[in-house]
Amino acid sequence: MTSIDPQLPLFLGLMSGTSADGIDAALVQFPVEGGCRFVHGHTFDWQVRTRDALVALGQGAEPASLDALGQLDAEVGIAFAAAANGLLERAGIAHAQVRAIGSHGQTIRHRPTASPAFTWQIGDANRIAELTGITTVADFRRRDVAAGGHGAPLMPAFHLAMLGSSGEDRAVLNLGGIANLSLLARDGSLRGFDTGPANALLDGWCQRHLGTAFDADGAFAASGRVDEALLARLLDDAWFALPPPKSTGREQFHLDWVDARLGDTPLAPADVQATLLELTATTVTGALLAHLPGVRRLLACGGGVRNTLLLRRIAARLPGVDVVSSAAYGLDPDYMEAMGFAWLARETLAGRPGNLPRVSGARGPRILGAIHPA
Repeated sequence: MTSIDPQLPLFLGLMSGTSADGIDAALVQFPVEGGCRFVHGHTFDWQVRTRDALVALGQGAEPASLDALGQLDAEVGIAFAAAANGLLERAGIAHAQVRAIGSHGQTIRHRPTASPAFTWQIGDANRIAELTGITTVADFRRRDVAAGGHGAPLMPAFHLAMLGSSGEDRAVLNLGGIANLSLLARDGSLRGFDTGPANALLDGWCQRHLGTAFDADGAFAASGRVDEALLARLLDDAWFALPPPKSTGREQFHLDWVDARLGDTPLAPADVQATLLELTATTVTGALLAHLPGVRRLLACGGGVRNTLLLRRIAARLPGVDVVSSAAYGLDPDYMEAMGFAWLARETLAGRPGNLPRVSGARGPRILGAIHPA
């Protein structure tokens, strides 16, 4: 735990991503001179039953009933509140010291190209505010979608504020369930978009064949060989050719998608895992070089940072680019998105826009999120 500055307000961010592998909670402060002071963080496990329901919905399953969906929304909100309370207890911080919570919720549908477009995150923020006694800002994505944007990615604005440099072209790579890039050009211009699957497929395939939640250090993939024919079929998906702005999720990239491209091909599970890892490395680096060819530094964050094989494959495709963890710049890679939603809560309360139209495709800057007072 980092010591806190008593002169600065505390903000708490809550995040559960595409993989639904846990609730990341981060307690932060934002110094006047800029940057982000990480105070404390912890990842709280989902109940197995709740996680199974969230993963199924994220992959396109229909809810059993409206009653079941409403109850799940309440349960997720209660779980987020428990994570916030648990983090404060671990940190020894009184609830009254926290200015606000920024909660992402859990995405169950993301349809930015539907007519009308929509995105849907559950996790009742009224429950969070009620159970923590802390003002809670939530539902960040839908205002951007209402303004014609994708509602995603939202982290590039945070990345620019924290990691932008006038001395070099940089990129931030978040390796969550889905991989996304923030392109921070030295002239101050910014782009950001999803590049395709990352941990969602790797974790899902590992769970199916090894019964473990993730491929520790990429060992499962390292035991196999890339199948070039399968890789070509995976890369042939039309989504990869779409120009930014673009976003995606588990509803697009899931194990049924992999199975359809495998067909009757008799491949060893480890070879498929190796190929899925190469798919992520290929799509990330291809998008990066196409849209920021002068990049000199790639700062990685998200759970995929712990997959050293994946980072090595990405680095191998980027000669001359320094690939490092965001930790080298003082931002814990495991809690980057949670810190980002704490920052978005601060921006909302200050009346400042949290989206970047040139990233999301929205018609203009918008103040994001709904405020639920303590």
